[in-house]
Amino acid sequence: MIRYDNVYKAFDAPVLLGVTLAVEPGETVAVVGHSGTGKSVLLKTTIGLIAPDFGQVWVGGEPVVGASRRALARIRRRVGYVFQNAALFDSLTVFENVAHGLPEEELRRLPRRELVRRVAEALEHVNLEPRQVLRKLPAELSGGMRKRVGLARAIVGRPQVLLYDEPVTGLDPVNADVVHGLIAQLARDLRATSVLVTHDVEGALPIVDRVALLDRGRIRFVGTPDEWRRSDDPLVRAFQERRLGRALQRAS
Repeated sequence: MIRYDNVYKAFDAPVLLGVTLAVEPGETVAVVGHSGTGKSVLLKTTIGLIAPDFGQVWVGGEPVVGASRRALARIRRRVGYVFQNAALFDSLTVFENVAHGLPEEELRRLPRRELVRRVAEALEHVNLEPRQVLRKLPAELSGGMRKRVGLARAIVGRPQVLLYDEPVTGLDPVNADVVHGLIAQLARDLRATSVLVTHDVEGALPIVDRVALLDRGRIRFVGTPDEWRRSDDPLVRAFQERRLGRALQRAS
């Protein structure tokens, strides 16, 4: 389970204003909202990349805020994080990039053969053929393939929790659908609890259990995809109409 309890965060201006949200074990929740509403900030508080000014975050029953270095490392070992734009190391091969998803102590102790097997297994999970990509650099891959390598890096440690920060940004609709399909598949295969921060609400609806709308630092709506579609909330309706307009524009 992931739980955000009354989380506040400000930089030059307030970003999160008392966010409370619980994600149940095995559940996938999309966090949506306009740019600058604090979606990515909230995600980063989950593993202590950003510390809230007030409030607490819980992962698997362990508090993140105020955790010791050892406790935070233990929490992070249970979490796979997919960064926006994949965030691969340009000078490292696909093999090296994916291997970096393992904890440092595990990297040191794993025999080479087992490490290769684990990396290959992660790549196969995201529908990449290991022999074709292991030695390639990120610059030699398409945008969609780079996204999938980022997914493989997030799951190589067999996490219980998966966090996605705008995983389909920069992708065309076809590749975005592929990535969304992989997110759903990974949630099933790993039985992972997942939080998906995204601007692509309609693309995410078929693969999530609930949607949380973040507006001006607060949770404005939480509900199932069906409840989202039926909602009379003006901001929810605005998101729906914007997506419909884009779909009609593409069709024409």
